[in-house]
Amino acid sequence: VQLVESGGGLAQPGGSLRLSCAASGFTFDDYVIAWYRQAPGKEREAVACIRNDDGTRNYVDSLKGRFTISTDNAKNTVYLQMNSLKPEDTAVYYCAQSRTCFGFQYLTMDYWGKGTLVTVSS
Repeated sequence: VQLVESGGGLAQPGGSLRLSCAASGFTFDDYVIAWYRQAPGKEREAVACIRNDDGTRNYVDSLKGRFTISTDNAKNTVYLQMNSLKPEDTAVYYCAQSRTCFGFQYLTMDYWGKGTLVTVSS
């Protein structure tokens, strides 16, 4: 299993970024992909999770509305569209894979990528 995040970088407050998670080494449709983030000095936290077979999405309540998770099954890639970015969104963003989104808020995933850094600053 390989998960490779990309798309991080520097964004201004109020701006947008789209992160990508390219997946390989498993049957994409049989699994879910979730996004997490870890800000400096803080614990890793869940952002969103998506079922690759039917596109069912789950979000943590605090980020619902600004962040959108989506999947492109043809490319075996999951995206995280982040809008109205705030300085507190600065973090390393990780994608992770598991069989189910159930309990994804508790970091119950099997495989993790290495992360991509997002910095929100003027």
